[in-house]
Amino acid sequence: MSYEDEVSIKNEDRGGLDLSYLIESYKKEIWNYQKRESEHIKTQNELFNAKKIIEELTAKIVEQLALIAKLEKARNDLAAELKNK
Repeated sequence: MSYEDEVSIKNEDRGGLDLSYLIESYKKEIWNYQKRESEHIKTQNELFNAKKIIEELTAKIVEQLALIAKLEKARNDLAAELKNK
């Protein structure tokens, strides 16, 4: 057996199997997943805040409608009272 026939493998010969290449590739993938997760969390927070605002505005609208109904009843009662005088 001769050592002349053996092939030495250099780092640049491995291409996609190079450990440093794989590490960099995985780091990029992890970074992309982290960015997408960050966007997802941001969107989820915006949705939660929008829902909260909608609930608050809905409650205020209900209050205003009740007040309007009460004032209309009072106006009608006063109009009826003036007619009776």
